[in-house]
Amino acid sequence: MSAADLRAFLDASPAVAVVEVVETRGSTPREKGAWMLVSARATLGTIGGGQLEFLAIDRARELIRQNVATGAMDIPLGPEIGQCCGGRVELAISLVDGARRAELEARTRAEEAARPHVLVFGGGHVGHALAAALSLLPLAVTVIETRAEALDGIVPGVATRLTPVPEEAARGAPPGSAFVVLTHDHALDFLIVAEALNRPDAAYVGMIGSKTKKATFRSWYLREAGGTEERFARLVSPIGGAELDDKRPAVIAALAAAEIMRALGARQVARAHAPGADAVEPSVR
Repeated sequence: MSAADLRAFLDASPAVAVVEVVETRGSTPREKGAWMLVSARATLGTIGGGQLEFLAIDRARELIRQNVATGAMDIPLGPEIGQCCGGRVELAISLVDGARRAELEARTRAEEAARPHVLVFGGGHVGHALAAALSLLPLAVTVIETRAEALDGIVPGVATRLTPVPEEAARGAPPGSAFVVLTHDHALDFLIVAEALNRPDAAYVGMIGSKTKKATFRSWYLREAGGTEERFARLVSPIGGAELDDKRPAVIAALAAAEIMRALGARQVARAHAPGADAVEPSVR
C-alpha cells in the first residue's frame, strides 16, 4: 500500500486494527511481516485472503468493538478452516493509536522509498499500457518523454518526466533500476539502450521491436557506441517474450511487466546471496 492510501484509510476510520503475520511455518499465503488494516466497515492490504483473512478480520473487528488493545491468533491452514495450504500462521492484532499510526506511516514511507525504480522511455500506446500495468506493483515507475502531449493521461501513481535528453535519465537512475525503451524514434531508442547497457547495476534493459531492430542495434552498438558482446547479451528485445504472437499494447504490457518483475526478483535474490554483500537491496514484495 502507498503512504497516501494509508493516511486516507486512517483518516476515514475512527477505529482501526492492524493485523500482522508474525510467524509462518510450512506453506502459507503470505510471508512473515505481511500486514493489513481493518476498520468496522473496510480493509486495506491483505495477509493472503481466504478463510485465514476472514477469521483475522472478524477477530480484529471484535477487538475494535470491545476496545481491547491487542490480540493474537495461531491458525493451522488445514481442512478445519477450509484452507488446504498445510502450513500455520501466527498473527498479532492491535488497535491503532497515535504512536502506532506514526510507526505504520514511517514503515510505509520506508517501504515506498525502497521500491525498485522502473524507467519507461516512451509514452505511446505501449508506454501508457505498461505504466498502467506497473502501477499495480510495488515499484517506483517513471515515464520519460520528449513530447509533452505523450504524457497526458498517464495513470495516477506513476511519475512523469519531460526532457529533451532522455538518455541522461538512464545515466542518473538509482542502482538496480529497470529500463524499458519504447520511444517513437529508433535512433533515440538506441541512444537510451546504450546508456542503460553501460550500467552494470541495471536489473533489466528491454527494448521494444523486432529481431531486425535488435540486429541493427547490435551492429551500431558494437561498431559505433563502444559496446561489447557481454553488455549486448543483457538486452531483452523484443520485450515480453515471443510466446504469444499478439501485438496489442495491453498484452505486450502484461507480458513485459511479468518479465520485469522476474528480473528484479532474481537480482534481489542474487544480491542477498552474494558473498560480503552489504548494500540494502530494494524490495519487490
